[in-house]
Amino acid sequence: MSTAQVQKTARVAVPLSAGAAVAVALGVYGRLHDPAGVAINLAGFSSFQSVKTWLATLAFLLGLVQVISAMSLFGRLPTSPWVAPLHRWSGRAAVAVTLPVVAHCLYALGFEYGEPRVLIHSLLGCFFYGAFVAKMLTLSRTDTPKWLLPVVGGALFTALVGLWLTSSLWFFTTFGVIR
Repeated sequence: MSTAQVQKTARVAVPLSAGAAVAVALGVYGRLHDPAGVAINLAGFSSFQSVKTWLATLAFLLGLVQVISAMSLFGRLPTSPWVAPLHRWSGRAAVAVTLPVVAHCLYALGFEYGEPRVLIHSLLGCFFYGAFVAKMLTLSRTDTPKWLLPVVGGALFTALVGLWLTSSLWFFTTFGVIR
C-alpha cells in the first residue's frame, strides 16, 4: 500500500475509529458502572422521565432543523445567509439538550438490556455520541472525502430518531403526553 493510499484511508478511518471508540467506551462505562438510581427532577415536570422525554423531543425537533438546513447548505433546498448559523446553533442546542438525558441514563440507569426496547435504546445512545464525535472530527478536517460528512450526519440523525422512538414515543404512548 502506498503512502497516498494510507493517507486516503486515514482520512476516513480516523474519525470513524474515534467515534467507534467513544461509542464502545460509553457502553462499557454504562455496563460496568453500578447504576446510582439517582434522578434529578426539574420544577414543572412530574418526573425525570418526563423531563428526559421532553428534552429528547426537543433534540429530535432540532435534529429536523439540522437535516433541513443541511439540505439547504448542500444545495438540495434554497439557501440564505442565515442557514449556516442556524445549522451550527441548532446542532449545538440539540447536543446540549441531550447532555442531561445521557448523564441520567449512564449514571443513574447504566447500560440496560432487560428488554428489546431498552437494549436498542442503550445501543443507540452509545452510537449517537460515537456518531457525534465522528461528525465533529469530520467537520474539523479539510481533507476528508465529500461523502463522509453527509454519511456521519445521517448516521447521527438516524440514531437520534431511533432514540426518540425508543424513549419519547414509548413514554407518550405508554403514559400519555404529560409534563
